[in-house]
Amino acid sequence: MQEKSNYKKTIRKEVLLKGKGLFYGEEVILRFLPLEEGLTHFVRIDHPDRPIIPASVEFASHRYHSTVLEKDGVEVKVVEHVLAAIYGLGIDLVKIEIKGEEPPILDGSALPIAESLMEAGLVEIGEKREEWEPDSPFVVGEKDSYLLVTGAENCKFGYFLDFPHPLLNSLYYEFVFTPENFLKEIAPARTFGFLEEVEPLRKKGLYKGGNLQNTVVLDRTKILNDSLRYPDEFVRHKILDLLGDFYLCGRYLKKGFIKGVKSGHGTNLKLAKRVKGRMNMEKVMEIEEIMKILPHRYPFLFVDRILFLGEKKAVGMKNLTMNEEFFQGHFPGYPIMPAVIMLEAMAQVGGVLLLSKTENQGKIAYFAGVENARFRKPVRPGDQLITEVEIIRLKKRVGRVRAVATVAGEKVAEAEFLFSLAER
Repeated sequence: MQEKSNYKKTIRKEVLLKGKGLFYGEEVILRFLPLEEGLTHFVRIDHPDRPIIPASVEFASHRYHSTVLEKDGVEVKVVEHVLAAIYGLGIDLVKIEIKGEEPPILDGSALPIAESLMEAGLVEIGEKREEWEPDSPFVVGEKDSYLLVTGAENCKFGYFLDFPHPLLNSLYYEFVFTPENFLKEIAPARTFGFLEEVEPLRKKGLYKGGNLQNTVVLDRTKILNDSLRYPDEFVRHKILDLLGDFYLCGRYLKKGFIKGVKSGHGTNLKLAKRVKGRMNMEKVMEIEEIMKILPHRYPFLFVDRILFLGEKKAVGMKNLTMNEEFFQGHFPGYPIMPAVIMLEAMAQVGGVLLLSKTENQGKIAYFAGVENARFRKPVRPGDQLITEVEIIRLKKRVGRVRAVATVAGEKVAEAEFLFSLAER
């Protein structure tokens, strides 16, 4: 593996892959060629005019749990595994000739593609790579499916998967992105699907190339395959999809943490659009709106902004400066945020989530209890405390939430809170 470089890379020589596509089951030829300028793009060589379809988010959409590129009515479907292999290896430019509507599914992962590209070798072009890092935390998504983007000392991707299935319940995985880690931890993870979805897709003329050699298939209780490559292969594959979709923004993540929460290709593409600068900022709740919901005021208001507000989840932010009163005495010469204040900040995000609901507007949320509190790392001046809160149970007069607080993508605290909801 080559050392990290800030210069763009392409492949050294041609790579040829053949196989059947997942949707249509037809034999497909995929050829990767070196490219030194422009954008990575597909060329449909089965068309007489050989149309070019750029690998850029403005040409992307999602359909049947996959990403589609389309220009002037010509499509290339299921591109995410190819793009994940390219992103994972740090390839900036490559020309991809394809004879067919979709790349070959191969073994259902990005590994065969990545290994073939690695064997061809990578070469620097001489032009600086376009990189990006978030200057402030933000969330892209809707309801309870979203991507949380925060700063970090390195480059990390993570994902929380939660399906009503015994093998897909509350799975989480994160990894520090390097090409080596990608090849070891993410690239081998195969696509997966449910047995009950197969027949409806085949009635539509789709999933003709799918089988147990290229897809992990689940019935209602188990997998139909012999084994998994990892115990958490499902959530690793969701990260693989995220990397492939993120490639479409045209920039590499320099530093930062991108964490998916039950998100899919649609949300991934929204993030790619935003990073590329083609999407306005997501709506957030500013301090003026927060103060209409919470009764807290200086010096005891510890939420500066709500980054995301869904039906059952919310994400809040607290910027910490040396001007906070509690830093003056905790501790002189080594200021750290008191654990009780950290709990209060987390609880206030939970309060916003509960009190923003129509049936609770005008009420007050009394702190009634805390359980399973754990503190992992100290929080200091200059940190941004990001709190993710999820409703566990909500009744007319009682609410229980689970909260996790992070700084630069690292977990610093977690707890469960019980609230009593009452009229003011």
